[in-house]
Amino acid sequence: MPPTPENSRRWTGTLPLRVTGIVFWGLIVIGMLVVSIMLNGRENHIVQRQQAVVDRFMSELHQDPTWSQLEKLDELSALAYRISASSGAIQSVAVATEGQTLLSGEKQPDQIAYTRRVWLNDGVESTNRTPVSITLSLVAIEKQVAQERKGLLLGMGGLFVLFGVALQWVLDRVLTRPFQQMVATACSFSRGDEKTRFDDVRPDEFGYLGRFINQALDYSNEQKDALRQALEHARNTEHELYKEKEKALVTLHSIGDAVITTDRSGCVSYMNPVAEELLGLDFERIRNTPLGKMMRLIDESSGKSLSNPVDQCLESGEKIVQNGHKLLVCHDGRKVAISDTAAPILDEHGEIEGVVMVFHDVGQAYRLARQLSHQARHDPLTGLFNRREFESQLGKLIETAQTDGLNHALCYIDLDQFKVVNDVCGHKAGDELLRQLAELFQSQVREADILARLGGDEFGVLLTRCSTAQAVRIAENIRSAAREFRFLYQDRSFEVGASIGVVSISPESRSASELLSAADLACYAAKDGGRNRVHLYRPSDEELAERRGEMDWVSEIIDAIETDRLYLLFQPVIALGSRAERRPDHYELLLRMRDRTGNEVLPMAFLPAAERYNLMTEIDSWVVKAVMQRVASCDSLPDDGIFLINVSGTSLSDPEFVIFLEEQLESMALPPSRLCFEITEASAISNLRAIVNSVQRLRKLGCKIALDDFGSGLSAFGHLKNLRVDYIKIDGGLVRDMAHDRLNAAMVQAINEISHVVGVQTIAEFVETPEVLESLTHMGIDYGQGHCIAPPRPIDDLFGGRDQPGLKLVKF
Repeated sequence: MPPTPENSRRWTGTLPLRVTGIVFWGLIVIGMLVVSIMLNGRENHIVQRQQAVVDRFMSELHQDPTWSQLEKLDELSALAYRISASSGAIQSVAVATEGQTLLSGEKQPDQIAYTRRVWLNDGVESTNRTPVSITLSLVAIEKQVAQERKGLLLGMGGLFVLFGVALQWVLDRVLTRPFQQMVATACSFSRGDEKTRFDDVRPDEFGYLGRFINQALDYSNEQKDALRQALEHARNTEHELYKEKEKALVTLHSIGDAVITTDRSGCVSYMNPVAEELLGLDFERIRNTPLGKMMRLIDESSGKSLSNPVDQCLESGEKIVQNGHKLLVCHDGRKVAISDTAAPILDEHGEIEGVVMVFHDVGQAYRLARQLSHQARHDPLTGLFNRREFESQLGKLIETAQTDGLNHALCYIDLDQFKVVNDVCGHKAGDELLRQLAELFQSQVREADILARLGGDEFGVLLTRCSTAQAVRIAENIRSAAREFRFLYQDRSFEVGASIGVVSISPESRSASELLSAADLACYAAKDGGRNRVHLYRPSDEELAERRGEMDWVSEIIDAIETDRLYLLFQPVIALGSRAERRPDHYELLLRMRDRTGNEVLPMAFLPAAERYNLMTEIDSWVVKAVMQRVASCDSLPDDGIFLINVSGTSLSDPEFVIFLEEQLESMALPPSRLCFEITEASAISNLRAIVNSVQRLRKLGCKIALDDFGSGLSAFGHLKNLRVDYIKIDGGLVRDMAHDRLNAAMVQAINEISHVVGVQTIAEFVETPEVLESLTHMGIDYGQGHCIAPPRPIDDLFGGRDQPGLKLVKF
């Protein structure tokens, strides 16, 4: 209840009485304690004094001159009475012998008695004495103590009354009056008079207290004004927060991810519509319910229940990001593959207030990833393993042969007369023939064996736990089945054969490349022996093949470099944007060779031998020097555009070649930013660490980097973060048939989207038809290259002094 003047006066008016009463009764209590202590000592003193009276009485009795002459009891009684009367403290004396008692004085019941024995002479012989008891009666101790207590209490009471009156007068003057003034001021302030102030001019404690309270009142008014402003700001802030909250709720309701928030006990406090749909539950139904009871997660592989990320986050206090295959079991029984994260919600003190969990359906992404993974490992035409997976399985067999001492075998199959079917009936017939032969070969091998299409019309078989003799028999069965097979297509019948090279995989086998090379040589030996044969590889075959084959190419490459039979072409690369002008702004420089008769030799004919025998660095050096010379001797380069130069992974892994490249770039008139070096996906990944270092050095100079043949395998996706490139050239094998192959189109689109996510532009190779060009444009591919756009042209058309090469580009 707030103070009022009436109750304030009532309390202040009785204050001196209250203080006086407290002091008075305090003194009373203290006085009573003092009296008790004093009376306790007085009782002992009275006892001692009475004993002293008795002793003095007996002493005076014996010292009396008539004591020795007393012979009768009455004489002794008279003497005792006389002595007791002179003491003033003895009230009665009783003298008694056997049978006779004489009492002198007044005997009272509450008196205290002291008895002493004496002997009275009988007058005959001094030795005959009569025993006499003298009893002295004195005032009772309790009576004396009560009398003294009464006197003390009366004296102290009068003293305390005088002290209380004086104390009340003093307190009323020094305490009550200033206190009443302070109460009156407080009442005035409580009624709303904020200008009133306490008396702060007094020199005593009330003045100090008044000054302190006045300062507090001033500060309170300042704080009240600040609080009023803060409240106004808080109202505005609350309004802004409400608008932001509404925006956040609209955002959470609109995003495609499921969002659930919980309190610190893991109970659901919010859930957006996507989460309701995925769980199959209404938010109002599970509000304030533990999320772990309503959300069941299981492992996709084992089916075992998984702990809820919200519970893990509450336990650890850290963000939970879980990788792997996880399924959400919905309320209706559906199982949805999800990817989720859970993060703690902290207050201003860093304490966990709850958890927010975000998850989304990744089923479609998983399916696409599985498709892409399957495509990366399988041949899309036959469904068999592709070359990459075949080499991977071959590596595993080599490892088991070396560690466990097992024997396996490798068969390399090259079809005979396949080109006849393609030339007569077209590629569709050739594709159908390959599919049928794949089924035929599969029926001829064991269940544990591995059959793969290595490319074109080439197949490979890995025979596990197989001796050389058994491998030759299986190869003969495959050859016989292929020979007896008849391919019917559009009323035409074709016979095909198979040349097979067989290589044993033993503990002495060293690498997959050596085994594949040996099998390739054995297969060529079977072809050279008349085709449709099985040839078992022996070391002598390798020596012969090297003399007749690759060594010829090695000498041919060296001679071509020395005699200047290498030359360059260029092929334009155009932008494919919907508003692009369809004019070339990139130019890829292509390497060619002329044989000794002047005929053109494509790179795929001599580059494999160059890579195998470490001649790529010499070839790449020739290409770089040729480009630099062209640039230096050209009077008028294209105004803009980037020149793409192919280099091998072997060269970029060589520190000396990188130094040579840097020196050439420093002396070149063309800015390094207009050069882009292409490296194939496979060669980049084969020696990633060295190539990453070289790429960083080239990018530091301003050059651009392109990753060529991307999509022939998916291993490069994981290295895009480490290998920073500017362009990705999508493998032409995917682009060529994408207009009629939905899977190829999906892979091209996936590569384009992932490349754009990491900030890389895409170039599609082998754009051979207008349909493919239109599809690439709709997909958002950045650049295109192929015969549909422009075929390779002589390098003189690019560095011939004209502002722009004269090309006839496709337009829509």
